[in-house]
Amino acid sequence: MKHLRATLFTLSLLFPLLAVAQKFDSVKYMEPFLDLSLTDAQRDSLRDGLYANQERIRAIHQYGLPNEVPPAQVFMPMFYSEIQGTQEVIDWKLPQNISLPKNRDELAFYNVAELASLIRSQKITSVELTRLFIDRLKKFGDTLECVVTLTEERAMQQAAAADAEIAAGKYRGPLHGIPYGLKDLFSVEGYETTWGAMPYKDQRLEMTATVVEKLDAAGAVLVAKLTLGALAMGDVWFGGVTRNPWNLNQGSSGSSAGSASAVAAGLVPFAIGTETLGSIVSPSTRCGTTGLRPTFGRVSRHGGMALSWSMDKVGPIARSARDCALVFDVIRGADGKDPSIVEAPFNYKANVDIKSLRIGYLAEDFSQVRGNRTNDSLALAAIRSLGIELHEVKLPSDIPVYPLTVILASEASAAFDALTRSGLDTLMVRQDKGAWPNYFRTSRFIPAADYINANRIRTNLIREMNAIMEDYDVVIAPSFGGQLVLTNLTGHPCLVMPNGFNNNGSPTSISFIGKMMGEASLIALGEAFQAATDHDDRHPAMFVP
Repeated sequence: MKHLRATLFTLSLLFPLLAVAQKFDSVKYMEPFLDLSLTDAQRDSLRDGLYANQERIRAIHQYGLPNEVPPAQVFMPMFYSEIQGTQEVIDWKLPQNISLPKNRDELAFYNVAELASLIRSQKITSVELTRLFIDRLKKFGDTLECVVTLTEERAMQQAAAADAEIAAGKYRGPLHGIPYGLKDLFSVEGYETTWGAMPYKDQRLEMTATVVEKLDAAGAVLVAKLTLGALAMGDVWFGGVTRNPWNLNQGSSGSSAGSASAVAAGLVPFAIGTETLGSIVSPSTRCGTTGLRPTFGRVSRHGGMALSWSMDKVGPIARSARDCALVFDVIRGADGKDPSIVEAPFNYKANVDIKSLRIGYLAEDFSQVRGNRTNDSLALAAIRSLGIELHEVKLPSDIPVYPLTVILASEASAAFDALTRSGLDTLMVRQDKGAWPNYFRTSRFIPAADYINANRIRTNLIREMNAIMEDYDVVIAPSFGGQLVLTNLTGHPCLVMPNGFNNNGSPTSISFIGKMMGEASLIALGEAFQAATDHDDRHPAMFVP
C-alpha cells in the first residue's frame, strides 16, 4: 500500500508536466529569435514544411563539403564601380649602391627594396640571407610563439636555385631570392596546414596555394609557416599566444598574428596575411608593421582556408608601403581558380606628386576616442606639411553597418558546419562565449532570408561608399571604429601603418582607405608619409642586433 501511494504521488507530479509538454510549441518559442509573430493557424500550416526542410537539410549534411568549395554565388563589389586604365610597365626605382653592414645581423631590419638591391648586385647571396632569417626564426620563434612550421629544406633549395639563376643573368624581379613567411591558413604541398586550430593541427592538404605559387614564380623563398589565431580569430592558437615584440606580456592581436609579429621582430622581411574583419589592420597596429588589405577580388584565395567567401582578402605585411607594393604586384591577378578575382591594372609610380591626389579625412571619427588622439593629430599634421589640403568626409550614416556582420556569421558557420556538428570544436583552445565554437553554433540560427537581405543592404552600402570615393583618391581614417567594419563589407582597400606609440610603449597606427582597385594611390601617400616620419624605422629593442 505504501508503494502504491508513492506511485500515485509521483504520477500526480508528472501529469501537470506532461500537460505542459503537450502544450509547448517549439515554433512559437523560436519566433522571438527570428523577429516573427505567427498565429496558431499559421504555425499549424507550416509544420509539415519544417519537417520536409529538416530532411533536405540532413541530406545536405550527409553530402560532405570540403572547406575549399565556394558557393555558386560570387561576390564582386567592383562591378559597382568602373575599372579604368591599362597596365603599364612599373619602374620601381629601387635604391642603388646599398652597402652590406659590418654586422650582417643588421640585415634583419633592412626592407625588401634594400635587400633586393643587395641580392641583384650579388653583394650577398640568397642562401646567406635565407640562413640568416631561418636562424632568427629558430632563435626567437619560441619567444614570440609565432612559428608553426619551418620550411627549411624547401627554403634552402629555393635560395640555391635563386643564386644560380641570378649568377647566370636571369633576374626575376625585386622578390628574387627574398625570404618570407606565410600565414598558416594557406596550403603548401608537403607541409601541414593547421589553420591554427587543434582539430586541424595534423592536416595535410596536398595542394599549394596560388599566392605561394605566384611568389615561387617570382623567386621568393618561403622560410616559415606562421601562426594565426585559431580559424582566423585573435592571437590564440593551439600552441599558445603569439606575442607582440614590443611587449611580450601582450598578444600580437590577430588573426594574422604570426605574420605581423615575425616581420616586426626582424624574423622575415615580409609575410602574407589575410583579413576578413580586421586581421591585417589589427596585428599590424599592435606590432608596428605596414599592412596592405587589397580590394576584394584582387588576390586569389585558392588554397587558403575559407572563413567568409564574400569578405576574405589576402595581402602583404611588411616594413614599408613600398615593400607592400612590391609584394602585392606579384600576388595580385586571376588564376582561374578563385572566381571572385577581377583583372585590373596596378600602376605604381615612384615619386608621385602627392599634391595631385585628392585626399579626405574622417574628421568626426578622429574627434572621438578611437586609438591615440595625439598620434592621430600628429599624423594629420605631418600629411598637411606635405602641402596637402585635407577635406572633411563623412561615411554613410543611414545604413545599419554593424548588423550586416550577420553575413560573416552566416558564411563562417557554413564554412565550419561539419566541425560544429562533429563535436570536434570542443578541441579548440578557446571555449568562451565569444570564441568560434559558440559563435558557429549561434550563427546557425540566422535565417537564410535575413542573410540575403543583409547582402541587399550591402549593395546600397557599396554604392554609397563608391559615391563618396568618386571625389577622393584616399580617405584618411583612424584604424579602428566604424570604417573598419564598413570597408571590409564593401571591399575597399586599406593601407595601415604605424604613427607613433602609446603610453605602454606599443605602436599605434593610422589607415588610408582607397577607391576600388586604388592601391597605387594608397601606396603613394603611404610612401610620402613614411618619408616624412620615422615611425617605420623604429624596431623593438630586444630583437635588434
